[in-house]
Amino acid sequence: MNEANKPLLIKRYASRRLYNTETSDYVTLDDIAAFIRDGREVQIVDLKSGDDLTRQYLLQIIADHESRGENMLPVSVLNDIVRSYTNQATQMMPEFLQASFDMLREGQDKMMKNMGGSLGPLGQMPGFEAMKAQQEAFLKAMTGGMSGGFGSTGPVAEEPEQEDDSGEDLDDIKAELAALQAKLSKMGK
Repeated sequence: MNEANKPLLIKRYASRRLYNTETSDYVTLDDIAAFIRDGREVQIVDLKSGDDLTRQYLLQIIADHESRGENMLPVSVLNDIVRSYTNQATQMMPEFLQASFDMLREGQDKMMKNMGGSLGPLGQMPGFEAMKAQQEAFLKAMTGGMSGGFGSTGPVAEEPEQEDDSGEDLDDIKAELAALQAKLSKMGK
């Protein structure tokens, strides 16, 4: 792994303080969330035991956002996740979530490409670049901490441009999502 792709190492001391090994200073959960939104991978380890605590802290960041009213996860989705821990879907859920976020990222990449390219005047609109950057940051934040290649922040391989296929792409994405949901439903029965 080259230095540019190497995760930012954060060490947790016995006092529960978090130490950024690159900048030699203490950081907060908000700082870690900002690193991730900026496209940086992080790894949080316990200084004494060496245990990887990344998942625990990422879940804490999500819980903090949700408790402040920044609700991204509907209650029905949270209920489904809780249910998945107690049935056969436990094994399939990570793959389903990964595939769903992959499709979301690909769909948003295509949408942003279409907005900037084929829609011409929209790309010239004041504030469009800021909106595009914000959309890309959202995607990085949503996909940043997951495993299995899902957390890659690199560009998605672009397909050759085809005219008038955006409706077909959306239909393909919907069909793939429906197929995944059907598989998940069958696993839960």
